[in-house]
Amino acid sequence: MKLSDKKCVPCEGGVKKLNSTEIEKFNSQLVNPWQVQDGLKISKEFLFKDFIQTMKFVNKIAILAEEEGHHPVMHVYYSKVMIELWTHAILGLSENDFILASKIDNL
Repeated sequence: MKLSDKKCVPCEGGVKKLNSTEIEKFNSQLVNPWQVQDGLKISKEFLFKDFIQTMKFVNKIAILAEEEGHHPVMHVYYSKVMIELWTHAILGLSENDFILASKIDNL
């Protein structure tokens, strides 16, 4: 099953964070792999032509994040959004991060 077809599962801790092999496996399933930061986070930068397009994208992510129950950190600039994903409850990466990354890539 494709990552974008899956649904994020609530995580309150007690789950092991992904190891480097698992991270590579999930990241390779993304259309355009995200940057892995110290094996703890993934991030990606999205560029737009103007502020209105940037904010439309941010709003789509906000709706998606609420639907999935998994929320990214977003750094919003005039024509750029930098997104960071990690599972806060485990202080590392889980499958949820790659599910949401895949869905964000599809926006």
